[in-house]
Amino acid sequence: MKWKGILAVLVALAGVGAYAGNVLATGSKGQTTNILAQATVDDLDLSGHQMTTEVGPDGRTRPNGIWLAWIKTHGSSDLYVVDNKFAPNGGTSGWHSHAGPSIIFVVAGTVTNYSTDEPGCAPQVYTVGQSFVDPGGDDEHMIRNEDPAVTAETIAVQFLPHGVDRKIDKPVPEGCPA
Repeated sequence: MKWKGILAVLVALAGVGAYAGNVLATGSKGQTTNILAQATVDDLDLSGHQMTTEVGPDGRTRPNGIWLAWIKTHGSSDLYVVDNKFAPNGGTSGWHSHAGPSIIFVVAGTVTNYSTDEPGCAPQVYTVGQSFVDPGGDDEHMIRNEDPAVTAETIAVQFLPHGVDRKIDKPVPEGCPA
């Protein structure tokens, strides 16, 4: 009988801890998410280079530099293409992080990104046709639509270690907006 009492107390404490963790996380509000594509791939070692060119005053094309890109992973990765829509007047992703980097394209409206990578979580505003990078890892961020009338939309391409949660809800970081 004594063990049943101890077990009940332990279960209750675990429940309270799980509840407190969920209460502290901010979660999304006014956001809809649609996974457009998802794949798991083995080690990535993508590299590319291109001689960039410009047109000179004489109308001829000439080289002006070299463009390089490199993405390398060790172990399997989960890749996602994610469509997020944010309702007008405060639709938000809530504070969260990702285990890997994301490239975010704004395809409708305007979004404000608040990130712990910016001093004081200074807002960065992005409009249609612009993009930004979420480095993942320790960076925590929140995307919000502050336009009072227009729905905002982003498309994100995410690179994550295989098997991890795609999004990890977080509490509001100290000194950052809710």
